[in-house]
Amino acid sequence: MSIKHYGVVGHPIGHTLSPFIHSRLMELAGIEGEYGIYHITPEEFDTSFKKLLTEVDGLNITIPYKQAVIPFLDETDSTASLYGSVNTISVSPSGKTCGYTTDGIGFCNALKAAGIPIGRNVTVIGCGGVGRVFVNSCLANGAEHINILETESAADRARDFSESINERYGSGTAEVFETQKFDGESDLLINASPVGMYPNIGACPINDTVIGKSAFVFDAVYNPYETLFVKKAKSLGKKAITGMTMLVYQAAAAQTIWNGVSFEAEDINKIAEDCYKKIV
Repeated sequence: MSIKHYGVVGHPIGHTLSPFIHSRLMELAGIEGEYGIYHITPEEFDTSFKKLLTEVDGLNITIPYKQAVIPFLDETDSTASLYGSVNTISVSPSGKTCGYTTDGIGFCNALKAAGIPIGRNVTVIGCGGVGRVFVNSCLANGAEHINILETESAADRARDFSESINERYGSGTAEVFETQKFDGESDLLINASPVGMYPNIGACPINDTVIGKSAFVFDAVYNPYETLFVKKAKSLGKKAITGMTMLVYQAAAAQTIWNGVSFEAEDINKIAEDCYKKIV
């Protein structure tokens, strides 16, 4: 059996847990494979990414390239096309490439495992690739209204996205606010931005007032073990989790795409626990 070659592409990417997670998953599934880290700067992205696609069997994509990779692929599946975001790429033996997003699967499974409902009114901080996945996943699972929060510099991008959501789901489904000016209530408050990620652990993406007006909190950031955002939510009596379980669930979904394997919930939970031990 030939060794499979996988890896994760991003910038910056020095503290990723993906090699550890995928090595564990491949071990459980009896797959002989290697998983590398590919740090590609924006300046070299076009050339380096094209070359990389000829050298691997599959890739995971993280910040900031979940949208940038799409033009380089032969095709995307229906979910990735709808969300406008790719976090997983398969490369066939003939070299054909297809993009998928497993973030939505990981997100929904993580919320379910934690006993956190999506609710009807959701606020999403950040409108990048993963933020778009969260918005669409919430709307597909019962949410009726989405507040999209962005910085002033990214407001145009957020408005374009909200218009596409309103065309699909109905006028007023999505509204855009400047992050620091928002003061509304939420059934679920989601951080889909990198704010608070290691090493910038003293940053919080939203003020305490908004956190206090939210029933549940989810932070896509998984390093540190508890972000300042999650700590503040818990101090205010809110049920809150970081993105570690989501990270493992979406990795498991990637392995399903690449190798047709599946995993038990207890295996996912054990890997997530071991990941937390590595970063505490």
